[in-house]
Amino acid sequence: MSSEIFQSLIRLLDDPDEDVYASVKDKLLEYGTSALTHLESAWENNNHQLTQTRAEEIIHQIHLNDHLNKLNQWIKTPQKNLVDAWIILTQHRFPNFDGTLYSEQLSLLADEAKQSIELTDSDFEKVAAFNHFLFNEKGFKGNTNNYHSPNNSCLNYVMDNRKGNPLSLSIIYLHLSKQIGLPVCGVNMPRHFIVGFENDMFGDPIKFYINPFSKGTILSRQDLEHFLQKEKIKEETKYFSPCGHVEIVKRMINNLLYSYTFKGDQEKTNELIKFLQLFKSY
Repeated sequence: MSSEIFQSLIRLLDDPDEDVYASVKDKLLEYGTSALTHLESAWENNNHQLTQTRAEEIIHQIHLNDHLNKLNQWIKTPQKNLVDAWIILTQHRFPNFDGTLYSEQLSLLADEAKQSIELTDSDFEKVAAFNHFLFNEKGFKGNTNNYHSPNNSCLNYVMDNRKGNPLSLSIIYLHLSKQIGLPVCGVNMPRHFIVGFENDMFGDPIKFYINPFSKGTILSRQDLEHFLQKEKIKEETKYFSPCGHVEIVKRMINNLLYSYTFKGDQEKTNELIKFLQLFKSY
């Protein structure tokens, strides 16, 4: 699409006729991300308040539509990468977030983590060495002071500040474990997401549980049963079993939904409901 056509549309953003604006907005939304550069330029360089306001509104909607489309494609992808979905959700809060940069940081972290377990033998030794690397050497920990902040669900914040909520720290744990060959899975416990070390023998699919929010504390099934009793939650098999990536991403969206509801941000709340609706068949 030529620059002249975009400029012609953008010049109409300050038209006081709401019908004209609605038509221009629909056309720019149809062009999607290809219109962003021109809209951002208009927002930065145009001193007309109405033009700036409308450009900002359309920019936001284009980003939202793009993120919804990308997450929908992720859902349909057979081999789902958790970090790819996390990048999309982080970009919803921070549109200029560079997912590639943080993916590279995770890869470097995985290389270091692999070295940390090279001289270990048993499963417990491997987990202990990995925990020491991640929580003691690299300083990852639970954000107990600002637990409900939506930043705790954003990849850039968790990586930059080494703080997160139970789910975000678990995703870091899961992603790195996969890279270094530890058989770890997500466990969708109510009110506190954890991970499990998978059992390669018959019987219980999980050998033991790990709580990344408390620096990798090792838990037994009995510990989880006591937690459910304390929280007055009825035991269900799914609370002790491995969960898939779709469940994990849905939980992250629900965490964000709760965070924005807690903050009273109705706009973000409504947008996250749209993300959840993508999972209605799952």
